[in-house]
Amino acid sequence: MKKSNKKKPTWSDLKRQLADLDRPALLGLIQDLYAAKKENQAFLHARFDLGDDVLEPYKSTIDRWVFPDVMCNQDYSVAKAKRAISDYKKAVGRPEGIAELTVFYCESCTDMLGSCGMDDEGYFDALVRMFEQALRTILVLDTRQQDVLIERLERVRHEGHNWGWGVGEDMDDLMAEYGFGEE
Repeated sequence: MKKSNKKKPTWSDLKRQLADLDRPALLGLIQDLYAAKKENQAFLHARFDLGDDVLEPYKSTIDRWVFPDVMCNQDYSVAKAKRAISDYKKAVGRPEGIAELTVFYCESCTDMLGSCGMDDEGYFDALVRMFEQALRTILVLDTRQQDVLIERLERVRHEGHNWGWGVGEDMDDLMAEYGFGEE
């Protein structure tokens, strides 16, 4: 079998092709991308702030992957849940949206662990890392926004003391490190 001499296409290659499109052709392309995948729809809705809750599709993805329906034998995937947050960052990346999604991730993990438990150190480590990411993001918000989100994280932290693996203690340390805990 002969190997192709074609190189892998790059953004520059695509950009040259897009430059040749007129407005209707470009809109048609975007329409095709919109119709092709729900992730593209979520991206465009978030980018252009369309709809009542642009975070809902990202939250649904997070919840699906960190709090699967175990009765239907669904598996969990920290990576796929985290990808939803990354996708939102690429679409818009507003700090208040990132903070909401990271706190929601922590709450969904709390719901999972409260309903059926888990014995996966990686899951707990990812939860603690996301807890820290939430705190880091919350720091850039105004005090009113911070208070609401920190209150929600306090509930997560409180539950964290019930799970083992040192999760609650790690969360205590992080709250203090970021200036939200008791000194």
